[in-house]
Amino acid sequence: MKNYTITVNGNVYDVVVEEGASTGAPVAAAPAAPKAAPKAAPAAAPKAAAGAGSIKVEAGAAGKVFKVEASVGQALKAGDTIVILEAMKMEIPVVAPQDGTVASIDVSVGDAVEAGALLATLK
Repeated sequence: MKNYTITVNGNVYDVVVEEGASTGAPVAAAPAAPKAAPKAAPAAAPKAAAGAGSIKVEAGAAGKVFKVEASVGQALKAGDTIVILEAMKMEIPVVAPQDGTVASIDVSVGDAVEAGALLATLK
């Protein structure tokens, strides 16, 4: 018998898996009641006031801020990388949706972000 802790959509489950007697194939036992998901550390204070620009740049997926490529005041063209997120051992660039100037960077390296979280604003 083996115990595993599995997280699905933010819900944490303790699961016991035991080998079936007749086939030797693993058979999953009923999962225990879900535990509360671990809370992410609170984000550091944003570098500039949130919402300083009219164009919002949001995370397309949950992950951790791996690198901040742009800085406040920097002029960007559509497609220029602003932030790089890390999710499931992959680096995911978050790019400017259109030309503009960075009004705020609202995350820091190491911050955990959810999908849809505000990363930066452009004006």
